Amino acid sequence: MSDLSTTPTRSAPFRVAALQMVSTPERERNLEDAARLIAEAASDGAQLVLLPEYFCFMGFKETDKLAVRETYGDGPIQRFLAEAARRHGLWVIGGTLPLAVSEPSADRERVLNTSLVFDPQGREVARYDKIHLFNFEKGDESFDEARTIRPGGEVRTFDAPFGRVGLSVCYDLRFPELYRRMGDVAMIVVPSAFTYTTGRAHWEMLLRARAVENQCYVLAAAQGCTHENGRRTWGHSMLVDPWGEIVAERADEGPGVVAGDIERRRIEEVRRSLPAWRHRVLA
Repeated sequence: MSDLSTTPTRSAPFRVAALQMVSTPERERNLEDAARLIAEAASDGAQLVLLPEYFCFMGFKETDKLAVRETYGDGPIQRFLAEAARRHGLWVIGGTLPLAVSEPSADRERVLNTSLVFDPQGREVARYDKIHLFNFEKGDESFDEARTIRPGGEVRTFDAPFGRVGLSVCYDLRFPELYRRMGDVAMIVVPSAFTYTTGRAHWEMLLRARAVENQCYVLAAAQGCTHENGRRTWGHSMLVDPWGEIVAERADEGPGVVAGDIERRRIEEVRRSLPAWRHRVLA
């Protein structure tokens, strides 16, 4: 018989954690680092953890990810996420991993950049394929994700014990219409690998803007430091509340855990005092 006193309720505080990483070109080493951070967050009481974009692999070349892509439904990365959720009895949102495109006629040289969500029993409950693909040119920095990634096309959410959670990835953060299409959510997650240049300029303001616009929490897990491939990412993983206040943030570069509580009463308080969500005219 289950102990009902330990079952989370919709009104009780729900602890979440963003895991900041510095991923490498070695998949197994990244999974070991992720396992350590998940265990650290779980020991601190986290009931949901979010890994960053590319948590499992960041190669020397964009095409390197093709070598570790997995078929949807099975593979070492997917098994790792399911087992971590089951072992610690928490929700795991697996940042992103490269999945093979399933259609026979699809590009053979591109993958889907996919977030998978596993419940505390290790069951996959949601999938989101990144829609907006990053393209940036400034000085020596040059990125074009469309060369190796096929965009997704569907908005995705899932139901957690404290409410609905909206799924997005990194560059999606710049497109507020995506979040409006999620409907009424209690939290948005943003696993990311923002560059140092764009992160320093826009990361915090965009996260806080999405929280204020949607009057919900925003949990953002980032890559953060100089990677073995020479790329430098911004870090500053954080949790933002519905008023745009930063609940918790990692100010340092490097791996670590950022944790805080989701409180339904805070969402209700903000929406009651400034009912912008209810006043929407254009949907």
